[in-house]
Amino acid sequence: MPQHYKSVKEHYKFLQQDIDQLVKLKPYMQEVAEEFIEGFYNYIWDFGETAKFLTNSEIIARHRVMIKQWFLNLFSGTYDINYFMNLYKIGEIHVKIGLPTHYVNAAFTYVRLFVSSQIENYYVDEKDYANKLKAAEKIIDINLDVLTSSYREEELSKFLSMSKFEKSILSSLKKFTSYINFLLAGALALVAFFAIGLFCYDVYLLFFSDIGIEKGILTVLGSLLVLWAAIELIHEEIKHLQGKGFAIGAFIMLAMAALIRKVLIYSLSGEKTNELLVIAIVIVGLAIAYWLVGTKKREM
Repeated sequence: MPQHYKSVKEHYKFLQQDIDQLVKLKPYMQEVAEEFIEGFYNYIWDFGETAKFLTNSEIIARHRVMIKQWFLNLFSGTYDINYFMNLYKIGEIHVKIGLPTHYVNAAFTYVRLFVSSQIENYYVDEKDYANKLKAAEKIIDINLDVLTSSYREEELSKFLSMSKFEKSILSSLKKFTSYINFLLAGALALVAFFAIGLFCYDVYLLFFSDIGIEKGILTVLGSLLVLWAAIELIHEEIKHLQGKGFAIGAFIMLAMAALIRKVLIYSLSGEKTNELLVIAIVIVGLAIAYWLVGTKKREM
């Protein structure tokens, strides 16, 4: 990536006139650098997991110096191979420590908003205000491009380092997994169909058998709960097919729904005490597992 820095600037149409505008911004940006740093840290601390990467005061102090220097370099006027090498090294560090690229993109939202607001506040009445804003947008986009390229090249290098046999195995596994996912989606649709049948059958028993009104209503409610859980599971599987994570929590919820249905039915029978106790213990275990899965998902 660094050796192609000239083509990067060409693709963004980053011209000498843009450099001149950034140099003009430098004195004012030096004045607001501390304001930028304070706002930047307030912004990234809201990510929730920032403390995992900035673990102590020494690291934070060093990071503040580096972020401030990086911010001022946006307006340095020197955008040569050394500038791009430094950006690429920063990106490599992000990859090395496992910083999600999502955090990098989100942090750049703050950078973009801060710079544009400062230009608007201080230079809005000047005739070249629009040119300053465009130049700032270009250098910010270039920085984001170079920083995130490290993630793309890391993934590419891992793939290229594989043998042909390993690549073929990986490709076959991906295809097989996609087929299994579609098979699973079809199976879930079938489960939902049978859940509808079960619900209709329980309604039939409620009105046309001597099952009893109390037991009949509880049975219908249990079937409705299973149907709802099955539909929710289908929604989660659709999201999974669209590229989102596997919804293990939805499977747990379906299992809980099925067991709760049994509890509703057995609760009217005094002969099922032992079974009810076992089912209750299993439901509590599933509830704890569901809570743990939900907690982990929120942390991610």
